[in-house]
Amino acid sequence: MEDIFTAVYNHPLLTKADLQLIADIHQRVEMAKGVVLQQEGKVANEYFILASGLVRAFVYNYNGDEITTDFFTARDIVIVPTSLFQRTPSQENLQALTDCELWKVNFEDFQRLFHQLPGFVEWGRWWFTSQLFSVKQRSLDMIRETATSRYLKLIEQKPDIIRHAPLKQIASYLGVTDTSLSRIRKEISV
Repeated sequence: MEDIFTAVYNHPLLTKADLQLIADIHQRVEMAKGVVLQQEGKVANEYFILASGLVRAFVYNYNGDEITTDFFTARDIVIVPTSLFQRTPSQENLQALTDCELWKVNFEDFQRLFHQLPGFVEWGRWWFTSQLFSVKQRSLDMIRETATSRYLKLIEQKPDIIRHAPLKQIASYLGVTDTSLSRIRKEISV
């Protein structure tokens, strides 16, 4: 069993046997840079664990501009939860920003194990709760912190994004123009 499954599905109620069952439902896939993993308007039928590479989530705003809503780095779960679990068309696109190695989980396999393993249910509750807290914190950061503070936090927490994502995508994620981000980068490098 890959170490990535032990890291991602880390929960005290999951036994080694449970982790093996969970690992067994994953299928290794490789995605080339630029590939769209999930397209807006289509229902998600799987989620992924990112082993290596960088993936972004994005939407089109009212002007048709791409706005990055999230980035996924190694050991993140790459998912559009509302589409997958509510079985509704996705409002977001997921795109590989680099060549990626991922582990895919089909919805039906996930559902089967979710109903079979009580520890998996508790892990799912923990994961969703942590995602909710993360989204709430991001919302508060957008209101309470300066763009410079948000950029510095991104450098600290997810340096792969800074190394591999285009400036325009980082800027839209931070809620600033690429000109403003260029100025911020110049100011902090002095």
